Amino acid sequence: MLTLPSSVQVYLACGSTDLRKSIDGLDPFAPSLFAFCNRDRNKLKILYWEHNDFWLFYRRLERGTFHWPNKNSEPVTITSREFRWLLDGLSLSQRQAHPKVTS
Repeated sequence: MLTLPSSVQVYLACGSTDLRKSIDGLDPFAPSLFAFCNRDRNKLKILYWEHNDFWLFYRRLERGTFHWPNKNSEPVTITSREFRWLLDGLSLSQRQAHPKVTS
């Protein structure tokens, strides 16, 4: 399971991405996660920047698809909690989650 600190910035590349340009265009200065989805929405590549290097995570669904934003525009910034929703098969616009409790 991929567990992220709440301080991590999560960037989604909307639409499908083939990653032919590799990671050279990414320029993080803080712990960041960059997520990319394929056209069939059943595979994710996740790049996680930590200190001075990238981790590469790959996730493939055997059945079903991810609820990935379809618009082909600028990357979207989401919370680590919303990213967990996507990994769990929920959409970003779902209203079923319990509200975050703060003290």
